[in-house]
Amino acid sequence: MIDLRSDTVTKPTSEMLKAIMTAEVGDDVYKEDPTVNALEEKLAKMFGKDEALFFPTGSMANQAAIKLHTQPAEQLICDKWAHVFNYEGGGVSFNSGVSCKLIDGNRGIITAKQVEENINPPDFYHSPLTTLVCLENTTNKGGGACYDLEEINEIRKVCNRHGLSLHLDGARLFNALLAKNEDPKDYGKLFDTISVCLSKGLGAPMGSVLIGDRKLMKNALRVRKVLGGGMRQIGFMAAAGIYALDNHVERLFEDHKRAKEIGETLQQQAYVKEVEPVETNIVIFYLDNVSDESKFLKALESKNIIISNMGQGKLRIVTHLDYSEEMHQKFLETLNKVSL
Repeated sequence: MIDLRSDTVTKPTSEMLKAIMTAEVGDDVYKEDPTVNALEEKLAKMFGKDEALFFPTGSMANQAAIKLHTQPAEQLICDKWAHVFNYEGGGVSFNSGVSCKLIDGNRGIITAKQVEENINPPDFYHSPLTTLVCLENTTNKGGGACYDLEEINEIRKVCNRHGLSLHLDGARLFNALLAKNEDPKDYGKLFDTISVCLSKGLGAPMGSVLIGDRKLMKNALRVRKVLGGGMRQIGFMAAAGIYALDNHVERLFEDHKRAKEIGETLQQQAYVKEVEPVETNIVIFYLDNVSDESKFLKALESKNIIISNMGQGKLRIVTHLDYSEEMHQKFLETLNKVSL
């Protein structure tokens, strides 16, 4: 089976399994798991921040960050395609009592000008008080698009002028860092909090880490507990995260290269209407005739290939650790032979 639905479908490599099985563990609720502590310290140092906290999922890490930055009845600003709004089960309102001001960005990316235009007047009590801006890099629904660091810097300036916090959903941040040749510490300087996911392109079985400054992170442990995220001997999974950071970051280039080749192949097909720009490991495309979607997907499935249907004619392919060169060549050959 060639599974290109998401980079979350990967399984641990034999080397990662060895790291998991030999990890030194303790009770993390007591903060006594040495491997978790090592992972948190590693990522905090990498981004130039004071502290980090391991979470079971990226959604929980994002939700904890929003809780740390806001009070009920306030509002955050994000793109209309943002993961925190679309794919976290309504957690913004349920967990924090906060609403979202949705911005019509470009492939999930918003500008400093748009942020400034969408801040509610703080003295107008009829509207929610704007207190937080959430960015996502790379963008999920935006097809792996990457922010320009200069634009983030301008957004930071807007936040500073208006007293707003800035959070980054960095579920695929390492893809962006490699694609743009950027330093993690540059992100640490601009964002108040950053969540990074270990279970997507990096290939760990689970886990995300929330990174921030000490003053803000002092309540993160309490919020994680409230959300049900206290874990015991979770150092086994933290060991997988450390292994991934040490061994699977540079290889993301392979995913990017294969995604670009898939995009180029799709552009050559008569049955494809449009392929969005491919920057990292996600390919978004549209068929010339939306009614052919089912036939196209079945044609792939007959060759043991599955991809994602995002609805409204939008199809998605995500390359990853378990997608080999042999699979890649078979997939390209299949795309060239599909007849609709």
